[in-house]
Amino acid sequence: METADLSTVTDINELAKFLSDAQLQDLSSSHSVDCIIICASAVLYGAEVLFKTLTERPSLAKCLVLCGGIGHSTQLLYDAVKQHPRYSQIGDEIMGIPEACVLEQILEKFFKKSEISKGECKILIEDQSTNCGQNALFSRKVLDQAGFKNLKTCIVIQDPTMMLRTKASFEKVYEDSSCPVSFISCPIFVPQMKLSHSGSLEYNTAFESITLWSRPRFLELIMGEIPRLRDDERGYGPNGKGFIAHVDIPNSVELAWSRLVVTFRAFRQI
Repeated sequence: METADLSTVTDINELAKFLSDAQLQDLSSSHSVDCIIICASAVLYGAEVLFKTLTERPSLAKCLVLCGGIGHSTQLLYDAVKQHPRYSQIGDEIMGIPEACVLEQILEKFFKKSEISKGECKILIEDQSTNCGQNALFSRKVLDQAGFKNLKTCIVIQDPTMMLRTKASFEKVYEDSSCPVSFISCPIFVPQMKLSHSGSLEYNTAFESITLWSRPRFLELIMGEIPRLRDDERGYGPNGKGFIAHVDIPNSVELAWSRLVVTFRAFRQI
């Protein structure tokens, strides 16, 4: 899409805000929790904020899980590391390793991992999952094996475009828990767009947007999420494939999605 109008930007931002599910907007001000789980993403800003925060506040969590195996989008993570102004120096070293191990390398070499561990925050690696459902299922296995079987509070950090679905995946996996677990969505930031002077779409962020998704990929991601979240025969909810807990989709979001379908088809974007 080369040009857009304000109504299209409004609809895009409506979807992005809904999918980001920003229950916790400032990680540094959060109360201490039992666990923080970060699912690896090609948008490295989330990991940067998390690692910096834990270095400053190692008591924020009793446990940190770095989550992600090798899947269809892992190459995007490798590319993001290679193109990053700071992390590019390990671009060759991380090729072929699981996403969680990429995060571990970044934590080890660019942040103070030892400071986090000294604060009694146990760091665990989940390096087998390849989708949101497995992120939740395999993270629970890793946590159970490490003795964290009675979680009460858990912050989940994920790519903002998949944050809501990821939280719903964890709620599904833990639905049989004897004690309810409070999963708190923390996308780190909520992606928003604006119109450039030439009328094209561009990111409206307080940090360098070169580290974000390409615009076509971002639009593809947010448009693909709504059908997955629907609790119908085609969706991922209990009335469909049963991958996630039920999610309520506001009518305003459905209407924004429907308008964007028409708009993007007109521009041959989807």
